[in-house]
Amino acid sequence: MTALVIGNAAYDGDGKLANPVNDATDIAKKLGDYGFDVETVTDANYKDMDKALTRFRAALATSEVGLFFFAGHGMQIDGVNYLLAIDTPMDDETDAKHGSLSLDKVIETLERSKVATKIIMLDACRNNPWKREWQRSASTLGLAPVYAPRGTIIGFATSPGQYALDGKGRNGTYTGAILQHIDEADCLIETMFKQVRNTVSAESKGKQITWEHTSLSGNFAFNQSLSKLITDYGPEALADALFVIDPAKKSHKVIAGLKSHNWYSQNDALALITAGSLTKASNDNLFVMGRNIYQAACGGSRAAEAFISNFIDRTAHFPAEKRKAILDGMLFEVFFDPDGQPRTAIKANHFSEVFALKKHKNLQSSFDFIGSALAASNAKLYAIPGGPLDVSVTITAKAIANGFRIEGVYVDGVNILRLEDEAEASDDEGNPIYVRTSVSQFEKTLSAQMKLPPSQLKLTYSPPEADEAGSLRVRAGFTVSK
Repeated sequence: MTALVIGNAAYDGDGKLANPVNDATDIAKKLGDYGFDVETVTDANYKDMDKALTRFRAALATSEVGLFFFAGHGMQIDGVNYLLAIDTPMDDETDAKHGSLSLDKVIETLERSKVATKIIMLDACRNNPWKREWQRSASTLGLAPVYAPRGTIIGFATSPGQYALDGKGRNGTYTGAILQHIDEADCLIETMFKQVRNTVSAESKGKQITWEHTSLSGNFAFNQSLSKLITDYGPEALADALFVIDPAKKSHKVIAGLKSHNWYSQNDALALITAGSLTKASNDNLFVMGRNIYQAACGGSRAAEAFISNFIDRTAHFPAEKRKAILDGMLFEVFFDPDGQPRTAIKANHFSEVFALKKHKNLQSSFDFIGSALAASNAKLYAIPGGPLDVSVTITAKAIANGFRIEGVYVDGVNILRLEDEAEASDDEGNPIYVRTSVSQFEKTLSAQMKLPPSQLKLTYSPPEADEAGSLRVRAGFTVSK
């Protein structure tokens, strides 16, 4: 999925707008959260807008969904809609046409692509304060109706002849409504736009009515719940906060024991996990059991830790389907929270031990499962954990007294080392704070933050001596998360 997001606010004089850059920034972040590759362009001149559209055209070649968003001034001339750059000349009609981005060109770019779902969102049609010499009747205010090619939905901030409100807060009224409703799980885009229309109408007291053209033939939702994308297990297993214990079921008694946070109860529960006891247990129950085995191990249960370490022997006589469900659950618990959402920080305590099981070919289907689950969730990853791709990482360091100081962590030539919070990583006088760590602990942290097992990280130190240093210094509060 790819998106081009443009927000223009820095127009001349009274044409300046308050919200479009915020609109573009916030929409771009939201689309990124849902797996879009986004290019964001703000306060762009005509040439910048046109070049961005050319790049967008190229990116569409490898996408299934294409989305174009524009916030700023828009107008129609002779029934054709134009999206204004910050340098669009407004003294002459002809100059205005050739100095702004034609909406028809955007539509044609999407139409000629092979993407199945084409989305255009236009928070334009704002009141135009420029005094024009050319005559305009009331019927030419706002944007004109357009043709929506097959597989396309075009959302307008207003109906023809209306103006869009710039908004009183951070966002324009229309964009603010989109941001309000885009997160609803499994909400089809047509329904989302109806909800947007109700919100905009209420906030504008009926003065602004949104409008869509659509020729979509398939279904599309921005926030598709994992249970809609993964059919191996049910919603109550994927979001196990919904799982209800039934004391009459043996597998549920095991899960209840694992959930107890009492090591003795957890040990007793783990002792009940045998091939014979799992014969009638459903795959959903075993999946939740696997999640709680990993959870118990992270909580310090020695028996749960031993179960993971000796997984091959402990499950040697289990039916293949039952064994897979337990391992699927353990892997899922690493990356997903009780609500079935990707964890911001993975549960890494036994990350490397679980992924070490990948060397056993008869367990490969579980690693295929977690790869598919992560891909479906649009998790931000450098590579699929357990997948075929390794990631080369170069760690640059500077020799200091009694060791080395980490200066950068490079992937594909880009330094991914950054600070979560600059203020927290500096003392009261603004000086950077460095903390001591070992090479092994630093590499363990990299593995957890990059969400990749050590076997998939190909680490190189520059200079090489840093790899054997007894002590490293690294900036407090660092992260390399995607």
